[in-house]
Amino acid sequence: MRERSPFTRRETDMTQPGMVAKVCLVTGTSSGIGHATALELLHAGHFVYGAARRAGRMAALRDAGGRPLPVDVTKEEDLKRAVDTVLDEHGRIDVLVNNAGAVVHGAVEDTPLAMARDLFEVNVFAAARLAQLVLPPMRQQGSGTIVNVSSIGGELAFPLGAWYYASKHALEAFSDSLRMETAQFGVHVVVIQPGIIKTDFEAGTARQLREISGNGAYRQMAEAMAGAAETPAGHQSDQATDPAVVGATIREAVESDRPETRYAVGWQAEALLQLNRSLPDREFDARITGSLS
Repeated sequence: MRERSPFTRRETDMTQPGMVAKVCLVTGTSSGIGHATALELLHAGHFVYGAARRAGRMAALRDAGGRPLPVDVTKEEDLKRAVDTVLDEHGRIDVLVNNAGAVVHGAVEDTPLAMARDLFEVNVFAAARLAQLVLPPMRQQGSGTIVNVSSIGGELAFPLGAWYYASKHALEAFSDSLRMETAQFGVHVVVIQPGIIKTDFEAGTARQLREISGNGAYRQMAEAMAGAAETPAGHQSDQATDPAVVGATIREAVESDRPETRYAVGWQAEALLQLNRSLPDREFDARITGSLS
């Protein structure tokens, strides 16, 4: 017997005139940008499936009317089960938000390649596999939106984070190709480039820097970055943008008939991107590394 959709009651309660509710799958919804995005979409009247490893941290999503799904994005069976659940319960999928992400801090010379491969599994290959899984129903529908949450680090890079920045550069190039391939089927592909956002994503920065590069040739740079990360100014607690702002931007893209291909959002996002685009490479390098001396 087919399972009854948990959204049936909400479906009949929607009263906003002219609003078309979309069926959304959002990854990394246990905290930060993913959590804020899921709630934003729910409050706008959409149907939201939230995927995360830490299912116990999705009570707020459930209370808001969403459908939490325990998912490890590095496991094929979890990804397939998540997409199948959405299709079984709704018969369609309109939006995929690839938000789940990981970060590694350390010099290239010091960082084990196993860590780099694990990072790419989360930041690139999981997003790619989910895109593969949702595209057949989206093509059949003749519509859909795939939102890939990148970073300003998808265009620029800082020292001691090469693998993270490489993964975001890869995600952006992947998105560009995917956008051109799928436009003919009515599927939009959108890149979100958050700046400095108030989340716990970088909470382990100082520890990682010291563990990976704190005792070798790059220890002076690693300690400078670790020390900066531990200061109140390093956390950017006053200036950092609330993740709800990013969630609202994602909702704007999801609800648009013709979304932008990229949205830079959050504190310092536009400023740093423009600085990187306008300065010669060596001058940009000098400004960044000079701040660490």
